[in-house]
Amino acid sequence: MNAIIETPSISSSAMLVEINRRRWNGYARNKDATEQVQAQYGAGKKSARVNQTLLINEPLFDQVNTLYGCLSTVLYHCTMPWLDRGPRLLTTPMFFEFNKQVTGIVAEIENVALPAFFAEYPNMVARAGSPDRLGALYNPDHYPDVDDLKDHYSITLKYAPVPDAGDFRVDVGQEALAMLRSSYESYYQDQLKSAYADVWQRTHEALTNMSKKLEGEKKQTFRDTLVSNVEDMVELLDKFNITGDETMRRAKARIEQALRGVSAEALREDNSYRLDTKRKVDELLKEFDGAW
Repeated sequence: MNAIIETPSISSSAMLVEINRRRWNGYARNKDATEQVQAQYGAGKKSARVNQTLLINEPLFDQVNTLYGCLSTVLYHCTMPWLDRGPRLLTTPMFFEFNKQVTGIVAEIENVALPAFFAEYPNMVARAGSPDRLGALYNPDHYPDVDDLKDHYSITLKYAPVPDAGDFRVDVGQEALAMLRSSYESYYQDQLKSAYADVWQRTHEALTNMSKKLEGEKKQTFRDTLVSNVEDMVELLDKFNITGDETMRRAKARIEQALRGVSAEALREDNSYRLDTKRKVDELLKEFDGAW
């Protein structure tokens, strides 16, 4: 008899989220310099390409790029993979934290960073040709005007429900509909496994990094994040466990038990305490080896 695998419905405990981001990359191909390099080395036309950075040492431009990077950091920290290069899975317990962080970053980008960048941009273009920046590589045609530049930037945050395995509203006949539902149910399970695999991998990386940092008997120097990163993953093991996975529950409880009261300061100062903590971490890595 074939076993029946029940696909958990997660539509009520999770959603899909996508952040569409557009920005000016600040690079341009220098055709003349490309041809000169190819000629200098006797190389063919497609052998090399000279791309130049258009804005160098400009803090306001760098700040915008940094904040865009923060959006990616929050997205990948607070969510799990679902579709390839598409929406990611956001659990209901993580929604308010995620939404608060993302909307805060977006507000800073749109209300502070971008207006300051746009206001200073003409001066940045004027400075770009100075000897400590692009010098003779400077070409004013590489720079869009301010109005065009603004069109290069946009951020859209989209939420959507996770469709249930049986949620097909197409007129294809009962036989085809059953096939579609079966196909999606299989896909649904595969995506859920992939999402959980991502959580396990992040937990494994945090514990493995902690184990490596705790090696040796000499006084160690490391940041407080050595402990806080693992604590964050313990919290995520709970908030990401939308199907009540027992192994994930046990891992959360075991990590909490093993690291209860552990602080980076104590680990830095006490060799025996550090080595005992490393032993506990290594035991956790071994205990959940199959889950990683």
